[in-house]
Amino acid sequence: MRVRFSDVLNIINGKNQKQVENPNGKYPIYGSGGIMGYADSYICEPNTVIIGRKGSINKPIYVEVPFWNVDTAFGLYADKSKLIPKYLYYFCEKFDFEKLSTTVTIPSLTKANLLDIEMQLPPLDEQYRIVGVLDKVCGLIVKRQSQLNMLDELVKSRFIEMFGDPEYNTKNLPVFKLSKLCNVGSSKRIYQSEQSAAGIPFLRISDLNDRIDKGIETSELFIPFEKYTELHEQGLVPEFGDILVTSRGTLGKCYIVKKTDNFYFQDGMISWLSEMDENVTSLYIAHLFAMPDIQKQIANLQVGSTVAYLSIAMLKKLDIMLPPLETQHQYSVFVQQTDKLELAVQKSLEKLEILKKSLMQQYFG
Repeated sequence: MRVRFSDVLNIINGKNQKQVENPNGKYPIYGSGGIMGYADSYICEPNTVIIGRKGSINKPIYVEVPFWNVDTAFGLYADKSKLIPKYLYYFCEKFDFEKLSTTVTIPSLTKANLLDIEMQLPPLDEQYRIVGVLDKVCGLIVKRQSQLNMLDELVKSRFIEMFGDPEYNTKNLPVFKLSKLCNVGSSKRIYQSEQSAAGIPFLRISDLNDRIDKGIETSELFIPFEKYTELHEQGLVPEFGDILVTSRGTLGKCYIVKKTDNFYFQDGMISWLSEMDENVTSLYIAHLFAMPDIQKQIANLQVGSTVAYLSIAMLKKLDIMLPPLETQHQYSVFVQQTDKLELAVQKSLEKLEILKKSLMQQYFG
């Protein structure tokens, strides 16, 4: 049976939160991005779906408790005699609300547009079955994501256990400037006229972030093989074990160059740590950069700057505590073992996400 939203749900308009906001309130205040505060009263009943009226209109939220919704978010309250609220939520997760947007600049929805949406509505028992299947898959996805987070925390805890807290150098390790432990530099400038439509990937800051955060090796820009060979012969290409550091935007994120890597990168935006001292490992440096101490040092070097930028001169000044090499190697072994577990969990997560996508396509088209 095909129905319109107007046949199976009511839309609850949000209201300004200022008149009801109370830090000690019992009921959450929701916007399209999540909880924004708390209130003493509520507008929406439990098991209501939130859809953004402006901004994040393609990110539905399912709320199981009474809540207040702000004026930039609609509450979709299902007629439970016809429509299971969680089934509505999964439909909304699959539906592309941006195609209904009434503006070009900021995505926006109207109540009339929402009420006119059509959906295929199976009998209640079939809705329950579909919700049960999707709940199980989504539950496993959440569990895998939680396992990845726990493995990350385990690695950080092991770091502090072995090396102490870097902020206070609790194990009284010797401290050196980064410039004493490696060469700090960047790439040779590649002009637009030297780029090509194919060849060796030329990484921008966004490409490096994709490699660090998602393990995605993509690039829209390239340099000719001949140019790369010339740079390689001059010793101007990163080698296995070197570290690339993000120097614009989110600062201090590290990528350790792999044996299989063949790329060049944008100067200024990305810094390059090479020629590591024999007493320091790349993995230790990369993981140290992820700790709060280095991030605080970077923030202090940024004082007075209007742009998030980490220069080579700033990098050279960073204080690096240096543990015994043997301890660094022991930590590397631990990280490698943890990485194997993380890879297995990540593959399981990817399979579950593919399964969910397939099921959503099957159920909702």
